Amino acid sequence: MAPENKKVWGRDILEDIRAVIFDLDGTLIDSMWVWRDIDIEYLKGFGLDMPDDLQENIAGISVTQTAVYFKERFHIPDSIEKIIGDWDRMALEKYTTQVPLKPGALEFLKYLKSRGIPCAIATSNSRRLTQAVLEAHNITGYFQVILTGEDIHKGKPEPDVYLETAGKLKIEPGHCLVFEDIPYGVMAANRAGMTCAAIDDPDSRWQEEDKRRLARYYIQDYFDIMFQTYEELK
Repeated sequence: MAPENKKVWGRDILEDIRAVIFDLDGTLIDSMWVWRDIDIEYLKGFGLDMPDDLQENIAGISVTQTAVYFKERFHIPDSIEKIIGDWDRMALEKYTTQVPLKPGALEFLKYLKSRGIPCAIATSNSRRLTQAVLEAHNITGYFQVILTGEDIHKGKPEPDVYLETAGKLKIEPGHCLVFEDIPYGVMAANRAGMTCAAIDDPDSRWQEEDKRRLARYYIQDYFDIMFQTYEELK
């Protein structure tokens, strides 16, 4: 289990940190609502209602694992590739026009760049949607490494995506800070031997107690860090 949460101060959260790794959905961007809508619409196309436990059962797993889950649970006749492609097409317009960055995310990325701290994305989402939303917000250049659910076979809570990301950054896991929005993601970061900050998100607010228990830090948004960092530098 992770240590008890510490109060978040800019100097404190980045102490001994040489790289910062972000999950994408619900962490860097406010996008989880998109997937609720898509799951409902997609299953409706097969004459099915979305089960109440669906979001919980697929939380954190890779896009490929999610497609396999849908195919097996709902007896979808399409191939895994077609399922993922259909989801991408359904989400693309929303990702490029309706999905905002989390409050303070751009300011924090600029701050990390000014400090010379490399950043990476480690997401369960597809590469196409990841690149599309980063390009839509003109932030692709802030990330030295981008790993998606298509690059890793084992999704969160397994640590594979974070260990692979640290390897590509050439930074030891113990010097990496991860931002996550769900308990499985926090668990993956912990298993990778990294420091993890959990961020508030409406879709995982019902898991806040677990997030606070598992993560080293807990923030409402990135302005929590930026405000206190600015205060220290005055």
